[in-house]
Amino acid sequence: MSTSAIHLNLINESNDQNNSEIVIFSKNESEAFNEVAVAWKVIQNLGTGWQHPFSFPLSFQVGASDSWGNEMIHPLQAEYGQAFHVYKDASGDELSYFGPSASQEEVEIRNDLQVGAINANIYKDGSLYATKTGIAPGQKAVFQSKPTIWIGVVSQVEQGQIMNSAILSDINTELNLLGITSADIIMTGGGTGPSAQPFVFTLSNVVVYA
Repeated sequence: MSTSAIHLNLINESNDQNNSEIVIFSKNESEAFNEVAVAWKVIQNLGTGWQHPFSFPLSFQVGASDSWGNEMIHPLQAEYGQAFHVYKDASGDELSYFGPSASQEEVEIRNDLQVGAINANIYKDGSLYATKTGIAPGQKAVFQSKPTIWIGVVSQVEQGQIMNSAILSDINTELNLLGITSADIIMTGGGTGPSAQPFVFTLSNVVVYA
């Protein structure tokens, strides 16, 4: 049995008294340093005893924007092992499939423009999932992602925002989704004063591939 998306359900069983925001994101495994990540989902106003179902699609799309402020309306369906490139044709800048990537575990987006940097983007579920900015002509962005998500409590982070290393350093919960078709994510901890506890996120009611 295979699945096109992993069905997840975030359940707040914490003692949170601050109406905290919860961010879900991925890390680009090809980035060894200067790590940045995109806030793929930001869940707000999730009260204690409430739940928030969402899906983690296994498929993804690629898109790009250029230094003139132009951005693709309809990103292209993509798979790991593929390479794409941005080039200029009679109508202007275009993005298309270019050929196989250097690794079956990576997707590449190359800047083949003569002039102007690009931003290379990955989308899941219609939302920005990963990005690499300032790709100069002749250079490429490489994305490699494990079937995991990172989750944590943040403040003043918006969905689609690029989070810097200072924000990421406060989030250390990685949930492995490999082989899973559905699961609950239980949020515990929180509180105020001396009894306050760190927030903890754990998988429960896990259903794996049959």
